[in-house]
Order: sequence, then C-alpha cells, then structure tokens
Amino acid sequence: MGIEIERKFLLANDAWRAAVRDSKHIAQGYLVGVRALRDGAARASVRVRISGEQAWLNIKSVELGISRAEYELPLPLADAQTMLGTLCDGVLEKTRHHVDVDGWLFEIDEFQGHNHGLIVAEIELPAADATFPRPTWLGREVSNLARYYNVNLITHPFAQWSEAERDAADAEFASGGQA
Repeated sequence: MGIEIERKFLLANDAWRAAVRDSKHIAQGYLVGVRALRDGAARASVRVRISGEQAWLNIKSVELGISRAEYELPLPLADAQTMLGTLCDGVLEKTRHHVDVDGWLFEIDEFQGHNHGLIVAEIELPAADATFPRPTWLGREVSNLARYYNVNLITHPFAQWSEAERDAADAEFASGGQA
C-alpha cells in the first residue's frame, strides 16, 4: 500500500517566487461523487489529474490528517481528458511550482478560476515526525483543515468563502482542527 505523508501550509509572503525551479499546469477532477465524499459516504477519493502530456488516476483515503493511503496509476491522456470532460463534478485548475529548500521539495499550488487567490505549499515527508526546513515564506499549517483539501475546493471554492467562513477556518486552525 502507498502511504502519502504530506503537510500543507499557507504562505506568509511571496519570497518563494524567486526560488521556483519549474512550474506546470494541473487540471484535476473527481470521479467519485464529491457529495459522497463530503457526506462521508465514500472511503476514498478517486481523482483524474492531467499535467502537460501526462495523466494519472489517483486513489486516496479520505481521513483528515497528514498520512493517508494513496495509489497513483498512469492513464492515457485521451482517456483522462474524456473523464475530466464527462465524468467529473467540476475541474480544479492550478499552477504547481517546485521550490527546493535545503534538499527538500516544496510544491506550491497557485489556484486558478474560482479558487484564484489561494496559494498553498505542500511538502511530502518520509515520516510523520520528520523535521524539515521552515523558510520565512512558509505560513500557518492547514494540514488538518478539510476546507483546504482539493476535493472540497471544487464544491466550495475559495472565492465563495464568506468572511465568517474564513474566520471559522482560523478558529478551526487555532483549535487543532476541532472547530
């Protein structure tokens, strides 16, 4: 079984932009009904992702936290394009920037469309308790906040968050994800 251990952060400033080594466009959608995931009726998300001329089917367990089961399988590009266009409940688009810091890779997702304005940094770790660099541009951690998960950004995009929802996300963060 594949296990993904990933931490997710908001960004404190734009200083990371000077260190970008490459960037790529990503389009992704979910094959398992997004409502089923939100309502707890599904135990895994099933996602189609296209980046450049490559495509994948990704299956990930839906629990909150930094460690989740994950499987990624290559797909023919034409099949992935058809799935995104006909089987998904919306498509999320973002530019993924790669930034290396002291031998660690940060993937910084700059969201587009209805999620424009949201920028999140992710780092994959070899263990849940692994130490990693904390560059000055790295802001508060949102790993345990479901609001920031891609699957939730399709049904409730960042641009539609009310001030009260943004405050609730802050309260949720302050309480360790329990609000």
